[in-house]
Amino acid sequence: MTTIIGIKLTNRLELSSEFQNIITKFGCAIKTRIGLHSTCSNVCANWGTILLEVIDESKVSEIKRDLSRLEGARVQSMSL
Repeated sequence: MTTIIGIKLTNRLELSSEFQNIITKFGCAIKTRIGLHSTCSNVCANWGTILLEVIDESKVSEIKRDLSRLEGARVQSMSL
């Protein structure tokens, strides 16, 4: 089974370092990371959506728990 975790960060610029620390902690359990945010030539949006493909099902709850502790993070998942 594969689980996709979706994270919406409403204050992406402020949380990027802490967010990166969390996903680095679970690096061996995450196969794919896709980050989406709006940008143009002179502005980088302060919100973003990140998709994580988790291949170690035993780590899904821990990853979601740690990410949910970030203020301004909304976390959802689906398993396939």
